[in-house]
Parts: sequence; C-alpha cells; structure tokens
Amino acid sequence: MNIFLTTPIAALLPIHRPCRPVQSRAGERGVALVITLLTLAMITALSLGMVIAFSSQTLIGGYYRNYRGSFYAADSGLNIARQQLQTQVLAGVPSSWGNPPIPDPTALAATVTSSIQSTYGGSTSLNTGTAGQSWAENFKVINTTFALSPGSPTITSNNTSTGGCTPVIPCPTGFQYVYNYTLTSVGSAQGSEQQTVTETGNLTLNVTGQSATSSQKFSFFGAFVDNYPPGIGPLVPGTMTGPMFTNKAWEFMANQPPWTSPYVFTDPIGQVMSSVDYWDTGWGQHWVAGTSYGSGANLIAPTFDGGLFLNQPTVTLPPNAFNQQEAVIDGNGTLWPPTETAAQVTTALGVLQNLAGQTFAATGGTPGIYMHQGNTAGTCGTVAPPCMAGGGFFVEGGANVQLIPSGATAQIYKITPQGGATTTITIDPAANGGVGTTVITTGGSTQTLNGVPMDTVNSQASTMVYVNGTMYFQGPGEGLGAVQDNAMITLATSGDAIATGDVLYKTEPVTVPQDALIPAAANMNQVLGIFTANGNFITQDTQADQNIEVDGSIATISASESLSCNGTGGQLSYGHINTFNNVGGMEQSCIYAADVNTENTWFDRRFTSRPNFAPPWFPSTQVTTGGPLPVNTGLHVQRVQWLSTSSQ
Repeated sequence: MNIFLTTPIAALLPIHRPCRPVQSRAGERGVALVITLLTLAMITALSLGMVIAFSSQTLIGGYYRNYRGSFYAADSGLNIARQQLQTQVLAGVPSSWGNPPIPDPTALAATVTSSIQSTYGGSTSLNTGTAGQSWAENFKVINTTFALSPGSPTITSNNTSTGGCTPVIPCPTGFQYVYNYTLTSVGSAQGSEQQTVTETGNLTLNVTGQSATSSQKFSFFGAFVDNYPPGIGPLVPGTMTGPMFTNKAWEFMANQPPWTSPYVFTDPIGQVMSSVDYWDTGWGQHWVAGTSYGSGANLIAPTFDGGLFLNQPTVTLPPNAFNQQEAVIDGNGTLWPPTETAAQVTTALGVLQNLAGQTFAATGGTPGIYMHQGNTAGTCGTVAPPCMAGGGFFVEGGANVQLIPSGATAQIYKITPQGGATTTITIDPAANGGVGTTVITTGGSTQTLNGVPMDTVNSQASTMVYVNGTMYFQGPGEGLGAVQDNAMITLATSGDAIATGDVLYKTEPVTVPQDALIPAAANMNQVLGIFTANGNFITQDTQADQNIEVDGSIATISASESLSCNGTGGQLSYGHINTFNNVGGMEQSCIYAADVNTENTWFDRRFTSRPNFAPPWFPSTQVTTGGPLPVNTGLHVQRVQWLSTSSQ
C-alpha cells in the first residue's frame, strides 16, 4: 500500500522575510562610538581600581616592613642592654678578694641600673660602628629594674682549716649573687611605627676567692668522677649545677644530633689533668688547655659560669665504709683508726643486739636487724633506760628499705631483711617530751626505746641504716614524699644500692629547674645520703612511665673501686629509664653508660651555703677551691619571660 504526502516539506518551501524600511537604518548610526566610550570608561575604572589596590598593597607592605624593622630594633636593644648589664656587673667586682667580695651588692645594682638608663634612655641608633650604613632603625630603653634576689648572696664554699679571716672560721671562699632584672625597649623604624619588647630574667654571678684547701663531705659536689679514662667518651650535654670535679679530665663533644643541647655549667668545674678532651663531629679527640676548641660545626665551647680550673690537687677517696658501720655503734663514726681491719669491725659490732636480745657477733651473721640498745644509766646518759644508744641500725644480709614520713615529725623505716619478716621502725624526735622515741615492731612484738639515733659529733637527731648486702630502697609511692622534714638519714650498703621507686624530700630545698634555694626550706635539715663503697647505684623503675626521682647525695666511691672500674663504683640501670631526676648530687668512682634517656641533677645548694651541712656520717675528703687568680668570676643570664606589645 502506498502513502501519499499531503503536507508540504518545509525545507522545500520558499522563506518570506519582511523588509525593513530604509529610513529605520539611519537611526543606528553612532552606536559603535557609544559602545567604545562605555568600554573605555570601564577600562579606566578597572585601571583606577588596580592602581588603588597596588598602592594599598605598597602601603601595607611598607607598614609591615617598618613594623618588623621597629620590632627587631627593640629586640636588638634588649640584647645590647642585657650585655651592658653583664659588663657593668663584672666591672663592679673588686680586683682583690674580700669577705664578701662585693661590699655592697645593692649599691652595685643601683649603679648598673643608672648606667643602663643614662646610656640607652634616649634614642640610640643601630646604624653605627660595624653596622654603619646597614640599618637605620633606633631603640631606647624606657624601663630598667635590676635588684638583688631575696636570700642572695649565698656562700658556695668555705675554708674550714685556715684562720686569719673576718669573720673567723669557717672562712667563705666563694659567693653566689643572683639579681632579678626587667628591661623594656622601644624600637623605631623609618616611619612612625614603634614596637615595645619587655624581657625579664635573672643574672647569676659566681665569685671564687684564692685557692684554699678545706675538709668537705663528698656532698659538696654536684658531680664527681674519680676515674674518667681519656678517650672513654664525652659527657651527655645539658645544664649541670653544683661544683664538679674529676681526678682525670673532663670530655666534651661538638653539637650534633641527637645531642643538640649546649653545655652549661653554673658552678666551678675542676680537674687534675692540664688539658680538656674535646671531641669534634667526626669523633676526633683534641686535648686543649682551654675552655673551647674548634669553629663552625666543630665548635665546642661549654659555658663555664663558675670558671674552669685545671691542674688541681687530687681529691682523696674514702678507703671503705667502716666509719658508717661505726656510726651505728656509737653515733660518732670517726673514732676508728685507718688501720682498722674487717675482723676488728666485726668484733666491735658485737655490742649490737636484735629484738630477741641476740648479739651480732654471737649469731655468726644471722640475717636480721641489730642496734645498740642501752639498758643502764651509764650507757643511756640523760635518757632513761631502755634507750637508743647508737646512731642507727645494722641489717645483716640483703634487705629492702622503705622510707615513709608520718605526721609532722616522725620518720618510718620499713625494713625487710632477706628472707625475714618486715620490721617497722618509727623514729619521732618530738615525742616523749622532746626526748624522742624509737618504736620497733616485728610481727606482734613491739619494743619502745627512749631517745632516737643521734649524731654525737653535732648532737643532732640522725639515722644510719647500714645494710650488709644488696639494698633495695624506695618511698611510699610515685611522686610522694619519703623523707620527713628535718629528718637526717644515710642509707649505706656493702653492695649495690638499687632504687625501685621515687624517694623524695617531703619539702624540696631548691627550685627546679632554676636550682635556687627556697628561703622557707633553706634552714631545714631534711637530708638523705646514699653511700656504697663496694657497689653501684642502680635505677630499677617498676612504674609505668619509667621515670624515677631519688633526692639526696648519692656516692658510689672508694679507693679500691677506682683501681679497676670493672663494673662497680658507678651508676647503672636495670631496664630502660625515660628520665632520672635527682635533687642533691652524684659522686662516683667510675663512669659508665646507663640506659637512661635524660638525667637531671639539681644540686642541693645547702651543701655549700651552710658550713658542715651534709648527710650524717657521709664520707669526707680534702677539697681545693678557687685559684689561681685572686678573684675568679663566672656569669650566667637566664631569660624567664619575653613579651612583645605595641607602644601605641
């Protein structure tokens, strides 16, 4: 079937367009000119906008440039003024030793303040000297405060053997002055912009007198190493406080990862050898009789605020721990002659008894806790029998010792001898009408003794715990105080002293990390000594964070240990320790590597500011300080706060 197309195909049909009249085209003439003018106006507006934008950006850039210039000018002014502070302080130290070396430190502070204000109180150009034609900015110091810190100055060393000084013995041979300062600097640029920068901090000045030899406890040192063999390796860098000494030579390294902290020593550093061992970045050694070596990446320049002293006399080590054992018997600890033998010591310990009344010598070394119990008026003196007649407790065999403060005045010792029951000893000097009591409890048995362990040399309540074997020790828990206020304690051992937890002062004597004496605690007597003549000090932290703090002076020293350094006489760790902190000091025969990431020792400055203050019956020696110059000075500045604010 076919289909026919009845609708015409549009593509084939003609298109009819209407024609415009000729006269309408004449009305469009001049449109191109209008469009051109409009386009030109738009371009002009855009160009003007761009000019304004670029001009604003230029103005903003200029303002920012001047702002930064004035800021850096103000900061530069602070650096210049701070350096002037140091220069003026050093200029105020007399050229000859006096007692004290600075007659009027308050007047010196006023002189320094006046010098800064008069020199930099007006606009000071930075475009001078070697900086000429380089920078047109200015600064002025609008505020300066410089004042002696409360409690300053403090005595850092004494001569206890030579007279002829005023005041009389002990004669101070070293002083530390701490000044607090504030500096405010206003920087000006080429425009009207100004910026104000304020800095606060403290300046520590150490002044050491002529060389003098005196008898000192080993707690005098913030750090002491007897046998530091040449080439064994450099110290880990960091800030180290307190007097430091080695009977060999100190070794320092160049700044290189991961050891990027600078060496800062705040107190006198001494050594026997005539040169210091400096290690460059390639671990090459350089022996130099000076305070630095090298340049650039190989620059090794420790900051010796208290001075570096070479060619010093050797510090003598204690031969043994016999004096500490004697202290348990008589509270004196210095009566036995140097020729005393181990057999004679054992015989002398025969006056000690345990709670069952058994004497030490008769038991043949049976593990347990022994003490000198007085049962007669002749033994007890002014204290009624039964009394505590000696200086502490002798623990036969290894033991665990826990220190716990109780109340305001009592100190608890929980002693667990090897394989034995725990004995709790509570010592309270304030009890019993001020006579004191020593209460000893084992199981269900309790004995109360009148009086407390005493240091008969200075008539102070003091306690010696001597463990004849390995000693583990700790406080009541992480971060908790272990040593009672005014408790004076020495823990001595014939083997290793192993810290398994924090052992802290109930009241810390110094600020951390500034290491400044706290006035409220400066005259308190809380002190702890850890001493072994035959073992190591070992950290064995069982806490989750693997951090541990042991306060007190820790000594692992004896002449016999230093002869070999075969793994004893130093500091080690059982397992990894993240951070080990100590408020006191570290003295050791030998130096070893320990698995410790960070070690901080903040020196207990009571050991140098208070004559004869030390842990009871701590080993002593002869120490030479000062020299060879009449006056030795060291200066250290610590910035505490820095603020930038607009002066407008």
